[in-house]
Amino acid sequence: MIKNNECYVVAEIGINHNGDLNTAKKLIKVAHDAGCNAVKFQKRTVDVVYTAEELAAPRESPLGTTNGELKYGLEFGREEYDAIDRYCKELNIEWYAAPWDENSIDFLCRYEPPYLKIASAMATDTEFLKACSRTGIPLLLSTGMCDLSMIKKVVKTIQDAGGTIACLYHCVSTYPAKIEDLNLFGINTLKEVFPDIPIGYSGHEAGVPPSLMAAVLGAVSVERHITLSRASWGSDQAASLEPQGVARLVRDIRSWEAAKGDGEIKMLEAEIPIAKKLRRKNTL
Repeated sequence: MIKNNECYVVAEIGINHNGDLNTAKKLIKVAHDAGCNAVKFQKRTVDVVYTAEELAAPRESPLGTTNGELKYGLEFGREEYDAIDRYCKELNIEWYAAPWDENSIDFLCRYEPPYLKIASAMATDTEFLKACSRTGIPLLLSTGMCDLSMIKKVVKTIQDAGGTIACLYHCVSTYPAKIEDLNLFGINTLKEVFPDIPIGYSGHEAGVPPSLMAAVLGAVSVERHITLSRASWGSDQAASLEPQGVARLVRDIRSWEAAKGDGEIKMLEAEIPIAKKLRRKNTL
């Protein structure tokens, strides 16, 4: 669970499994071995989220020749999520997902997830926000494609509906995001504007350093897409971290947590014998 004294690192698998359960399990294992706190998926009711015209549109992919074949091919159902639930419990790693419609909210609630994630794309759907709030499950909210006034409206809508925002994520929704567009000081702005809500960072940049910087700036949770290979087919692969990058991110965040201390300046016990050895005079 998200705490103020330890960054909650989330490995977003999303749809990077490309519709293959074995790939999803490999990615869960990558996240577990790296020390991530949780993995995250995406859930859609395809014929609700997309129109018939959108599904019929031509689109070449490893899963077919239409957009519909792609979307249905990427979507996991009950059998796959039952397997994901079992595997995550076996590894003792939390999992949850971002629903994209009300039916998907109901689907995910059967697994009693620790959170529901509201993706940036869903942040302006008032009825969807209210439906998520009514579940009573703590909500995680990304703020990509939003300005501050929009974020205030989203937060108010959720709170007025009785929802609890467990973390509000600063986010830039480009894939991959340019370094100069990340505006990491947005984390500070959100902390000032919403002092009672934990603030995190959902990154889509290439590389590790900005996500570590977000933790240094006080993000209580960092979320990054992960992949087995950035060369894999898929729209999110290029904005994802490969296994070595995920492990490095968690390692560096934990190193920062160990190194930051409490800010009190004092002599360490281990420094006393060194001071006796190296100081010629102590006339203070």
